[in-house]
Amino acid sequence: MLKGENIRKSYGDVEILHGIDINIQPGTITTIIGPSGSGKSTLLRSLALLDPPTSGTVTIDDLTMTFPHDTPIPTELVWPRLTVVFQQLFLWPHLTLRQNAVLPLRSRDIDSPEDRVDQIIKDFGINGLADRFPNEVSLGQRQLGAIVRALALEPRYLLLDEITSALDVEYVAMILERLKTLREQGVALLLISHLIEFARHSGDQIVFLDGGTLVEQGTPAILDNPQSGRLERFLGLVLEAR
Repeated sequence: MLKGENIRKSYGDVEILHGIDINIQPGTITTIIGPSGSGKSTLLRSLALLDPPTSGTVTIDDLTMTFPHDTPIPTELVWPRLTVVFQQLFLWPHLTLRQNAVLPLRSRDIDSPEDRVDQIIKDFGINGLADRFPNEVSLGQRQLGAIVRALALEPRYLLLDEITSALDVEYVAMILERLKTLREQGVALLLISHLIEFARHSGDQIVFLDGGTLVEQGTPAILDNPQSGRLERFLGLVLEAR
């Protein structure tokens, strides 16, 4: 279980997250939606302990950390059990997509890392791209490379920040099917997405953030029957923008 309780995050005197409670269970997909600047990525980074909360509690299985926290984060207990794919991707430019995926496995002394990566590349059908460098492929293809790297680590918790932002409809459908397979394998997934239909079809739980506050959460049914006026207005604006 990945759980955040009363998560607050401030930068200087500005509080970005205002006491958020969120619970991501193994074998489920939670999708966070909301307008730009609502705190979605900040919440993801806080839960991943990459930019820890100013206050609140984060639980990852049997590890519970309450903030502010004075001792170092036990990285060996957090990563790569919990793995994040950022919108910025952070691929090494001098390595091919395949080499980018293999590198973190070698650093962890994993047996046959190339075989593990090759199988995921085959599953995604991107064999023809794998030996190209990041600057030789499109942004969407780089996103796929970053996802392959994350999956090769076999995380228990996978957090994805707008990983479909540059993908065409076929790649989005392929990613959705892959995420559902991971869910069936017991992986807990937390997604940030601006694609409402993707959220509708991917999520077991939808979380709507606005202004650093969790306004509404529930099953994908809340997208058809929002209980808050703010979510209703947000969905209306999304429809108008199509």
